[in-house]
Amino acid sequence: MPDTSDPRTAEEKPAREPRFLDRIGMLDQRFAFVRSLSIVTLLSSAAVGYFQYLNTYQDKVSNQAREDMKLAKDTFEEISTAFADTLALQNLLYSNFAAAIRSKSEAKATALSTKNATDVSKIYEKAQTDLREKIDMLAQKAQVYIDWASDIDRDPASKRNVEADPLSLTLLRSYQFNCSDTINFPEFGDANATAPDKPVAFVPDDAFCASERKQGIGKGTPQGDAFIRICPAGRNDVARMVHWFSAKHHVLTLQYCFDAMHTRLEPVRQWASQSDRDTAKEGEIAAEAGEITAALDGLARRLNSFDSLALYQIERIRVKYRPAGFECSVPGLRNLYAKSCLPLRTTTGLLTDSIKAAAMDTPKPASRDQLVISSRYPSESR
Repeated sequence: MPDTSDPRTAEEKPAREPRFLDRIGMLDQRFAFVRSLSIVTLLSSAAVGYFQYLNTYQDKVSNQAREDMKLAKDTFEEISTAFADTLALQNLLYSNFAAAIRSKSEAKATALSTKNATDVSKIYEKAQTDLREKIDMLAQKAQVYIDWASDIDRDPASKRNVEADPLSLTLLRSYQFNCSDTINFPEFGDANATAPDKPVAFVPDDAFCASERKQGIGKGTPQGDAFIRICPAGRNDVARMVHWFSAKHHVLTLQYCFDAMHTRLEPVRQWASQSDRDTAKEGEIAAEAGEITAALDGLARRLNSFDSLALYQIERIRVKYRPAGFECSVPGLRNLYAKSCLPLRTTTGLLTDSIKAAAMDTPKPASRDQLVISSRYPSESR
């Protein structure tokens, strides 16, 4: 009887690979629905996608703006409060000593001035220690959250040296920064000035100290030239720069000058803490009342300059993220206003082009009429 099962009469043939034209046909079938859409539908879909992207982008910019503003305000408040409290205590300590000297009661432990100074002494010493412990971090926070955040031209992705800004407390001590010299006090120049009030010949930083010049800032100095150059005492070394549009530089110079006054008032601190006294040095302090009062006023002036700069830079952060106009939402038209439509908007700058070149190993001074805002500090020279 014959087998009725389904015998394999021939080997199965493999599936044929689709040809090029077949693939085009398959692709056409997949996107056949597009042909049924009107041009209005396609344009509407593109517009919706564009504005969704734009809204998402603006939300990200707004969130970044809120974060930058908060960090800048918190940093300003932390630094200003720490210095204001410590300087106030230092003033109280000295004023009580001066009052005791005037009333000739410095040797009496029960005198009002002596008792007040004793109460202030412990608080002051602790505040001074706390400030000294965190000053390096405060300086870095001032740089990141005030200087960099307010720098409209700063590109975090650009190449730069890690330690392009050499200023530090160690350098100020090495260069023996003169806190009492009027030329070393903060000045911000004139926003309406177009040229230095007293142009000087260009002198490189490595030759500036040997030239025995001084770099001052006058009322006619442009804001881009609001910097000084300092030289080490007794050595013709490379000049270093202190930029008064840098919150970090304000913090470092203020701390250095505060430390100098703290050391100078050691006889007063010994008297206030009821420890071993040096009456000879107390007499020297009493004889220098005018100089010490001027130095204390100078510290207050430096703190006020920092406050003014910090508030100014916080406003620049606000400008940096201010809302864009309607024209920035229109495709095509947006390209005509490219600069004003960017969240990092270009406005009138403050610092010269050479300050942007801090990442360069051998920075070169730029033309003074090219003013931009930047937080980098190369060795620019006049």
